[in-house]
Amino acid sequence: MANARDIQLDALRAVAVTMVLYAHFLAPGGTSFVGHLGVRLFFVLSGFLITRLLIDARDAAAYEAGPALRAFYIRRMLRIFPPYFAVLGLVWLTDLEHSRGSLIWHALYLSNFWYALRNEWTPWLLCHFWSLSIEEQFYLAWPLIVLLAPRRRIEAIVTGVILLSLAYRFYWPVTAVPTLARDLLPPASMDALACGALLAARRARGADLPRWMQLGWPVFATLFLAIQWFVPAPANPMLEWAHWLLLEVLPLVPLVVLVTAFSRGVGGFIGKLAELPPALALGRISYGIYLYHPILLAYAVKAQPWIPLNVSEQGPGRFLVAGAATIIVAAVSWTVFENPLNGFKRHFPYVARRAHPRSAGDTGRLTFPGVSPDHRAAGLDLSRTEARR
Repeated sequence: MANARDIQLDALRAVAVTMVLYAHFLAPGGTSFVGHLGVRLFFVLSGFLITRLLIDARDAAAYEAGPALRAFYIRRMLRIFPPYFAVLGLVWLTDLEHSRGSLIWHALYLSNFWYALRNEWTPWLLCHFWSLSIEEQFYLAWPLIVLLAPRRRIEAIVTGVILLSLAYRFYWPVTAVPTLARDLLPPASMDALACGALLAARRARGADLPRWMQLGWPVFATLFLAIQWFVPAPANPMLEWAHWLLLEVLPLVPLVVLVTAFSRGVGGFIGKLAELPPALALGRISYGIYLYHPILLAYAVKAQPWIPLNVSEQGPGRFLVAGAATIIVAAVSWTVFENPLNGFKRHFPYVARRAHPRSAGDTGRLTFPGVSPDHRAAGLDLSRTEARR
């Protein structure tokens, strides 16, 4: 399963995390739709890769639900928890930006609920944890659906999740009061995650994207950009809600088409760009970049008297200094911390190894019933890209 398709998905991760860095370090005003779009791209990617991984495990002849679920959760913990809790430990020790009071929420992956309930981005340096909490909440529930629900019902369930997420957005006209909750509670992001999951479910049965998506994505992209650039958010709550709704929903189709193209492998000039070593390296460490970047920004701002460039405000100085520091720390973290821990995943395969008795002509290689050669070659990991996420 590890081939050019998955290599190019690393490039998409690089694009997504660069969009976030641009929004938080360079964009005027400290905010940008580009950053939120990068997070939405991460969600579509996560939904696609996790669902593909679980369906591949389920379709193996040696599949058992219990071992597959156990392997999934252990492997997720090995990948996500160590750097995450290392950051929380550092914030606790230094009480950076007076963040100790909220750490229990972040430690329980309830950051999105913390900010939604308070309706403010305090403490600011952990505000990006809302999306990590959304993903962890998704990881907690989604394997139970994909691995335990009737196989033929998975696409219908995914479609239902998308519709429920879209329906959730229609609650806000009733209140007529825009709040952080409409962006941060789980249903607000389940549409993007489930769109990626639907792509994986259709791919598993050999189906392509619906024709209307293939032909209509430029229209969705154009409408989104036109509204974002030329239509300011209205003061009227009802009109503001409609404006927000369009900006959330319209990008979904172009993002799904983008993930579809890169998961198959894009050719030509774009494909060559996507496989450049810097892009692939940035994609591999994208989790660390996302995790560490506001923390390092906070330290850079404190060190402003010793830094010749202006890092206290949005702009090139902040982007250069804080961005470089983030990439360096993320690269070191990946090399000496995250990647070695990922090696322990080999002890937790999704599908149990079952060796056939050797025949007279057997050369000594173990075989695994019902598992494709691709899966054997991957050691039944089913997706090497999981290590990078």
